[in-house]
Amino acid sequence: MDVTVDSQARRGIDLHSHSTASDGRLTPTQLVEAAAEAGVGMLALTDHDTLDGLAEARQASLACGITLLSGVEISVRWQQRTLHVVGLDIDVQAMALCEGLARLQEQRRQRAAVIAAKLQRLGLADALKRASIQAGGGQITRTHFARLLVEDGICKTLQQAFKQYLASGKQAYAAAQWVPMDEAIRWIVDAGGCAVLAHPLRYRLGSGARARLLEDFREADGCALEVCCGSSRDADVVLCAAEAGRHQLLGSIGSDFHGPEQRWLRLGGTPPLPTSVTPVWTRFDVR
Repeated sequence: MDVTVDSQARRGIDLHSHSTASDGRLTPTQLVEAAAEAGVGMLALTDHDTLDGLAEARQASLACGITLLSGVEISVRWQQRTLHVVGLDIDVQAMALCEGLARLQEQRRQRAAVIAAKLQRLGLADALKRASIQAGGGQITRTHFARLLVEDGICKTLQQAFKQYLASGKQAYAAAQWVPMDEAIRWIVDAGGCAVLAHPLRYRLGSGARARLLEDFREADGCALEVCCGSSRDADVVLCAAEAGRHQLLGSIGSDFHGPEQRWLRLGGTPPLPTSVTPVWTRFDVR
C-alpha cells in the first residue's frame, strides 16, 4: 500500500533509534514515549543485532498512538569494512533472520569478554560484571564499556573512550566476524522487510569506493539509503540524495538516537527528506 505523507508529516518520521535492548539509554517504553512527546508519528526501533525490545515497544506505541515499525540494525562486513544495514518493517518471527541474529549475539558476548579482559588489564575494575549490570543483563556493547571508562574518570567523554581505547586498532579493541552484507540483506528481504544502508557517509569512503558499495548494495536487493540522519549537514543531505537517485534507491531518515545525553541527536530531529527522493515509507502498509 502506498502511503502519502505531506511535508509536515515527514518531520514526524524517525526510522533509526536504539533502546536499552542494545546500547540505548531509554527502555523501549521510554523511547516510544519520548518519540511521541517529540511529535514523531512513525518510529522504527532498530537495536543492534537484536529484536528483543520490539514487543515492549509495540505495547507502548499502542498506548501512545504512534506507528511503530519493527526494525533492526545489523552489523555487516563489506570488503573487510564494518557497515550497518537497517532492516525495516520486518517479520520478527522470520526463521533465517532470528537464527542469524542469534549467531551475532553469541559473537557479541564473546567480543565483550575479550574487551573486558583487556580493559581490566588497563585498570578498569570488574569490567564485564559492571558492563552487564549497566546493560540490564542484555546485550553488552562497546558503548557500555565506554560509559564505564567515563564513570571511572579514565576518560572525559564517550568519544575519548572510543578514540583512546575502543576504536579499531586501539588497546581494548576486539574484532568480530560480522555477516557478509549480502547475507544480512537476504535475511531482511526474506523477512518481508526493506534493507537500508545506514549513515553512508560515516564509513569514510572515497567517492569511487562508495559508488562500488552502493552498486553491491543495490545488486544484493538493498532497498534504500539513509539520506538524512541525526548528524547530517545540508551538504551531506544533498550528496546522499543525489547518490540515492543515481543508484535507484529509496530514501530513509533516522536520528540514530541513543539517549538524551547526545543532544545533537534528537528523536525526529533529522532534516526533511528532499522531494527529489522517493521515501522508503511508501513501501510500508501502515493502516
